[in-house]
Amino acid sequence: MRIEELVLEGFKSYPVRTQITGWDESFNAITGLNGTGKSNILDAISFVLGLTNMATMRASNQAELIYKRGQAGVTKASVTIVFDNKDVSKSPSGYESYKQITVTRQLSLPNTSKYLLNGHKVTQQAVQSLFQSVQLNINNPNFVIMQGKITKVLNMRPQEILGMVEEAAGTRMFEDRKDKAIKTMAKKEKKVQEIETLLQEEITPKLDKLRKEKKKLLEFQKAESELQNKERQLRAWEWQDARKQVKQRQKDISKHEGDSKVQEGKKDGLQEECDDAEKQKAAVEEQRNKEQKKGGKLGKLEESAAALDKELVKFGTQVEIKKSSIQEEGKRVKTLEDELLGNAVEAKKAEAAAVSAKYAKVKATHDEMEGKLTNSEELLQSLLTGLSNKDKAVGGGGYMGQLAAARQQVTQAEAEQKQNRVKLDMSLTELKGLETRYKALEREAGDAQRRLEAMRSTVQSCRQKIAQCAWDAEKESESETRLKEIRGQVRTLESNKERIQQGLASLDFQYDLGPQFDRRKVKGRVALLLKLIEENYPAAQALEVASGNKLYSIIVDDEHVGKALVGSRLQKRINVIPLTKIQARTIAPGKWSAAQQIGGSQVKTALSLVQYPSNVSKAMEFVFSDTLICDTPDVAKQVTFADNVRLRSVTLAGDVYDPSGTLSGGSAPNATGLLIKVQEYIAAEEELDAARQQLQDLERELGKSEKVREEWKVRVKELDMKEHELRLMEEQLQGSNAAQLEAQIATLKKTIQELEEGTKSAQDRQKQAEAECVKLQRDMDEFKNNKEGKIDELKAEISKQKSALQKHSVGLKLQQKEDQTARLELEQMDADIESTKESVQEAMDSVDTLKKELEQLEKQLAKKQRDYDEASRKLNEERATLKRFDKELQELDKVIKARKTAMHDIDLVIQKIGIQITGFKKDITASSNYIAQLEKEHDWIQVEKDQFGKPGGLFDFAGTNPVELKTQVEQLMQKSKGMKKTINPKVLAMIDTVEKRESSLKKMLSTVVKDKEKIEYTIAELDRFKREALETTWKKVDGDFGGIFAELLPGNFAKLQPPDGQDLMDGLEVKVQLGKVWKQSLTELSGGQRSLIALSLIMSLLQFKPAPMYILDEIDAALDLSHTQHIGQLFRTRFKGSQFIVVSLKEGLFTNANVLFRTRFRDGTSIVERTSERTER
Repeated sequence: MRIEELVLEGFKSYPVRTQITGWDESFNAITGLNGTGKSNILDAISFVLGLTNMATMRASNQAELIYKRGQAGVTKASVTIVFDNKDVSKSPSGYESYKQITVTRQLSLPNTSKYLLNGHKVTQQAVQSLFQSVQLNINNPNFVIMQGKITKVLNMRPQEILGMVEEAAGTRMFEDRKDKAIKTMAKKEKKVQEIETLLQEEITPKLDKLRKEKKKLLEFQKAESELQNKERQLRAWEWQDARKQVKQRQKDISKHEGDSKVQEGKKDGLQEECDDAEKQKAAVEEQRNKEQKKGGKLGKLEESAAALDKELVKFGTQVEIKKSSIQEEGKRVKTLEDELLGNAVEAKKAEAAAVSAKYAKVKATHDEMEGKLTNSEELLQSLLTGLSNKDKAVGGGGYMGQLAAARQQVTQAEAEQKQNRVKLDMSLTELKGLETRYKALEREAGDAQRRLEAMRSTVQSCRQKIAQCAWDAEKESESETRLKEIRGQVRTLESNKERIQQGLASLDFQYDLGPQFDRRKVKGRVALLLKLIEENYPAAQALEVASGNKLYSIIVDDEHVGKALVGSRLQKRINVIPLTKIQARTIAPGKWSAAQQIGGSQVKTALSLVQYPSNVSKAMEFVFSDTLICDTPDVAKQVTFADNVRLRSVTLAGDVYDPSGTLSGGSAPNATGLLIKVQEYIAAEEELDAARQQLQDLERELGKSEKVREEWKVRVKELDMKEHELRLMEEQLQGSNAAQLEAQIATLKKTIQELEEGTKSAQDRQKQAEAECVKLQRDMDEFKNNKEGKIDELKAEISKQKSALQKHSVGLKLQQKEDQTARLELEQMDADIESTKESVQEAMDSVDTLKKELEQLEKQLAKKQRDYDEASRKLNEERATLKRFDKELQELDKVIKARKTAMHDIDLVIQKIGIQITGFKKDITASSNYIAQLEKEHDWIQVEKDQFGKPGGLFDFAGTNPVELKTQVEQLMQKSKGMKKTINPKVLAMIDTVEKRESSLKKMLSTVVKDKEKIEYTIAELDRFKREALETTWKKVDGDFGGIFAELLPGNFAKLQPPDGQDLMDGLEVKVQLGKVWKQSLTELSGGQRSLIALSLIMSLLQFKPAPMYILDEIDAALDLSHTQHIGQLFRTRFKGSQFIVVSLKEGLFTNANVLFRTRFRDGTSIVERTSERTER
């Protein structure tokens, strides 16, 4: 493809249509003055070829490509190139039949661009693909050499020169493909990882889970099938057994009705015998009454004897009371006399004294123990933290600090003894001299001394007031210690409460309905509002079962609060119980009475076992409704199915009996122990509240001492002022000789006393310090050998001391209380002695009076006893007369009683038979109802009932044990129920989907792995092809490079070679030989030589794979005329078959061109003229 015609219209400096024709197929040159539009022709060619980089066309945007940016009335730029396409071998693919190819690119304001190919609109990509197929890729233009490319080549590094060779060899395509292959391989690798991750983390675990679920489903289906067969057998047996029971009970009714008629006949015979005996008895009684009415003697005797008996009892009682009173008064006299003994008072005084002495001893021991504990605690603190209380001599600085302190104490004590002895000798000598002088001046001590004594009395009075102040520092310290203990107890209880609360996370309920909401309307969860007393703890599990899931429900005032809670986006799903909407079922009194008669104390209502606030009673009745709690299954069964009860029952083990006939349980239920945990939480909360209240009370008590403390501070301040005044008076007295001498003598005596005491004290302290040194050294050795053990030993010792101190404190308080009690009792005893003496005299007088009254009562009692004996004798005589009638009546009574007893027994038998008949009828009704129920619930019974009991079939009951069969059905139902909770009914469809997905992913993984291997092989092949192509290209380009350079600069040579010690793939660098000398660097060459080197390299690369067209823009700018002429000759001789379009200002170049175009600038527009062909010139 060669340019035949170029048409410009509105492009840059060509506002009007400009046709440039007559292009030579080999060498065309464009010349003209600067600014006349030479380079614009090259820009127009690049524009049509599809150049997108505006900077290459020396424009910042597309608008600048239009003449004067469209401001001169021209708003469109259009460039058309007509290519010669006669050479079919070099035609673009698909255009071999076209002799000419016309390409047009148009640009319109504001920003509209389009391409036309042979008059048809096409995309930019289609145009670029067309030109790339004939090696005219304008966006990577090796065929375009602009003015700056020469300089750019001179500054290239070896790797960049190798890149130019790669462009010439076409291996850039390999690199592009390699990069694409690497990216593709990275994608494949990522895809492999994604598939493997998906398989490992999702598909395989999910598949394993689904396979397990499938296995469970199959086991469940098998169990369901077995359950269905067993249940059918059981129902068939029950149906047949119920039919047998109906027939048997009908026979039993007939038999018992016959027995009842026999018993009725027996009863009629006995009734006749009883009536005869009653008539005989009436006749005897009538005769007996006649005898008794004769004079009424027996009645009078009985009345007299009864009256005497009452009086006899009355006097006997009075005698016993008097004797008892005398005995009690005697004891009281004896007791009072014992209390009056003097030795008891003396013993009480001795006891009080002993108690006081014991208290003083215990108090001293307590103070000593407290001091030892303080020392041990400070020593432990020092060993653990390295810090010590500097105010304490013992315990400061650990063992080393204590040892140093002890040794220092030994040294100080020795020095103090020496100093004290010297000072004592001097003071004794000085005292003798002062006493001699004082005798002469003794009269000078006058009024000043008296005023001084008065002030001293005032100071002493202030000190006494302070001592009388109610504030006690020791008491304050004890209160602070107690405060710390209670605060620690509160923290421990808070931690315990939080620990229990964590175990009740399922009961946690948080909500937020805004600050205006009255939170009292939400009462809380049912479980947290219940309280169990400890004796009802065994029923906790039964109460949980009885309540169902209602323990987790939230109790609210009304349905509006419930709706607000449900709609507040809570984190957990809740159920609410509105107090205004619920209706509780209560147990009827009659049913409860019947249940108590059956179960007694072993049956209770669920509601009676719990305690709760009265404002939620309605909700609690709703939760537990009409449920009974029974101790044993037998009681629960009897109560539930009793006709006059029929209430739902729950056993302590959690088994539920329902009057509808259902029973749940049979094994230990999966109870949570929720109510027990709640009780623990409530107890912990109450204990915490009590501890907090105790803390508040103690803090309030400590706050009360503030006023007393302030009073104490005022008195201390007053004492300081008086002591200051006393010091001033003492200083004034020191002005007199007598006062000074007296003061000196007093001071000296005091000093002597202090020195003597100090010497003794120093000796004692020296001994103690030496003993302490020995002990500390031994402790240090043990601490070095066993640090942890020693610390533990010290901790144990402290703990032991604390425990001992605590126990001793209790004993101290008790001893103090005993001391106070003993003192009060002694005082009370003295006051009671006189009162006791008076009470003794009164008691003795009372005894004398009682004895006289007793003597009188005993006489009256004896008389009444004689009267009663006489009346009894007469009564017995009268009764013996009537005994014959009584005996006959007794015999008749026995007969009547025997007959009535026999009739009653018969009634019981008849009643029992009636009860049995009623029971049989109920059994018939129950069995008939059960048969109807079975037939209604199981349609297959009517169809298959003829097969029941037939040998060899499913319903062969010959070897069937109904108890075992029922147990098997219950076990299978329990098993099925448990399995049903864990199975996934959709697992078969799910596992099929997942298995297909797994198969698809594994197949995909295999494909991706194979593709990855192919890509790795392709990359290796591309690397091999690239190297082979580069070596071939390098050798060809290197040879042409040297030849072209020799033509441009005769007598010289150049070549391309890898840098020293490196490979071809590391890069290429230019080596130049001027004459016979190889230059080490291009910097040793002149500017023109370097430009020729760059131009030679470019030409050699172009010659390797010639393009159909080359565009060169002033590449000879840095060359002289001779070199320029050589370039023109080079184009004609070495690049035959390619069309050159060269812009140049030098005649040496364009004179070698076959066609020359000259540009001129006239009236603001560019004009192009075809001057002539070279042959014409």
